[in-house]
Amino acid sequence: MYPYLCILLLLLSSVFSQGQELDRYMAERKLVDVSSRDTTLRVELAYATAENFLGQAVYSGITRAWLHPDAANKLLAAHRLLKQEHPGWRFVIYDAARPMSVQRKMWALVRGTDKTNYVSNPANGGGLHNYGMAVDLTILDENGTPLPMGTPFDYFGEEAHTDNEASLLEAGRISRAEYENRRLLRRIMRKAGFRAIPYEWWHFNACTRAEARQGYPVID
Repeated sequence: MYPYLCILLLLLSSVFSQGQELDRYMAERKLVDVSSRDTTLRVELAYATAENFLGQAVYSGITRAWLHPDAANKLLAAHRLLKQEHPGWRFVIYDAARPMSVQRKMWALVRGTDKTNYVSNPANGGGLHNYGMAVDLTILDENGTPLPMGTPFDYFGEEAHTDNEASLLEAGRISRAEYENRRLLRRIMRKAGFRAIPYEWWHFNACTRAEARQGYPVID
């Protein structure tokens, strides 16, 4: 019995160590663990579990939400703005900085499928997550429940688009409350310096792709 217990403990120790190493790597790249700056932020990294559109975990041990300091400061400012309007509400972060090694895994899983438009091709430099300059998030109410936004995170259909929400509302494909919640999220994030994108209500960029490539290092 004891040899098996020792083996199990060694395996668990190895997994924990790998997670620490990846977090340490992100810290060494001078990225910011945003929840260490604001402990009321919730972090639920979707790609560290199988509960995502890929159907499997692709983050091997990243346990925290990391961002470049410039993006982190904007996110923390947005969180303060949210709390000024709704003191009991807070953000939950589903994804933040993403190493290019993970981007290659994700691309390999979607290549040749109808989901290639939702994953940046690493051969083309990847996306802003790979610079620590993008964040995926939503708002939790005072009970810790996500505000209704019309679709779940990682829903890749027209209902998740941000460029035709008035039409979606008029057609009854999203409700008035969902419409207003999206507008609130975008208004707060934009006021803090983020940009929204047309296809994912949850995704926000802290700069343009050109600015990232010129001024920020990619995360290997």
